[in-house]
Amino acid sequence: MAEALATQILAILFCLSAAAAVARTKFYSVNSQDSTSVSFLNANDGICKSVVEPKGYACQEHTVTTKDGYILSIQRVPSGLSGQAADKPPVLLQHGLIVDGVTWLMNLPEQSLALILADNGYDVWIANSRGTRFSRGHTSVKPTESVYWDWTWDELLAYDLSATFQLVHDQTGQNLHYVGHSLGTLIALAAFSQQKLLNMLRSAALLSPIAYLNHLSSPFARGIIDLFLAEDLYWLGLHEFTPRGGQAVKKLLEDFCSKPGINCSDIVTPITGPNCCLNSSWTNEFFHYEPRSTATKNLIHLAQMARTGTIAMYDYGNENDNMDHYGQPTPPVYNMASIPNDLPLFLSYGGKDYLSDVKDVQVLLENLKDHDGDKLVVQYIDEYAHADFVLGVNANRIVFDPLMAFFKIN
Repeated sequence: MAEALATQILAILFCLSAAAAVARTKFYSVNSQDSTSVSFLNANDGICKSVVEPKGYACQEHTVTTKDGYILSIQRVPSGLSGQAADKPPVLLQHGLIVDGVTWLMNLPEQSLALILADNGYDVWIANSRGTRFSRGHTSVKPTESVYWDWTWDELLAYDLSATFQLVHDQTGQNLHYVGHSLGTLIALAAFSQQKLLNMLRSAALLSPIAYLNHLSSPFARGIIDLFLAEDLYWLGLHEFTPRGGQAVKKLLEDFCSKPGINCSDIVTPITGPNCCLNSSWTNEFFHYEPRSTATKNLIHLAQMARTGTIAMYDYGNENDNMDHYGQPTPPVYNMASIPNDLPLFLSYGGKDYLSDVKDVQVLLENLKDHDGDKLVVQYIDEYAHADFVLGVNANRIVFDPLMAFFKIN
């Protein structure tokens, strides 16, 4: 019985994970010689050697150790293709769930935000959260140990984000611009609501913002939430969630995808929404790219948010455990209305996004209703879904140009 349940859970969660950055709805074709090859990325080589330097850009590999012992990889692109050193402030790019820093580099240079920023004179820093392929180190435990995966986005906020901010600030001596996508927006908003990181921040751009999740409309994600599947997975002993971890899971997924009525090549649309503007050159490679992991506990935390419609810390499930962790019977709430009204914010969201639903974004904006009018830029793109904001071939014109204009005045 437990094995059958685990099979169901893994299959459904795989669909959610594979969907995070790939779509087969409407594709744009490009010359395959110009696309980023991610199939054979070597974790020992790192992102610089594997992805950035082959495109002709200078790149530096850095690491930073969080206060709770996780060793994170972070890449710096200090100059554009011309080789001229950056003359504008640093920008930190933070990816979303079950992807990593390569997300910002998967398109052509003129379509990839990291390289667009570098070519426009910004000092670019690319974060990789704990548990992802290039950030699996720890000072005392290994990823094979369950304790390594005892975290949620609360810890990404409290430790990872603060460590990467501090590294960029210390290395450059400057305050930074921040760009987050999806989960990268949630951890930033929560931090800002607690008045954290503001002393190192110039402005924040939030693409496909995840804050409130009550109206999340993805049928697959809804199924996981409503059936408590992440919780079942956790109690079955799977504390690390990786989409394609090992031969057993691979065989499971092959069997699942071969079932009548299951089309795993088009599983993204019911998860993220119908992305309008992705190119097909990297799609097959993405499925072969070594998967990125997250903590199963992190998925539980996100499911709790969707059920309650609030943004709160992880709920340990009973008053005694919550008292032990928080000194109160219920988890503390992140109050979005507490974000400073004079913090420059750029929010861009899409009408077809199933994960950052328009209604949920409106709830966030209602909480920001007292924000200074000249410090809040809101962009709505009707045809965009979740992945378009980072990987859309026309995002350079539709999203990234306005984003850089926002940076210029802040």
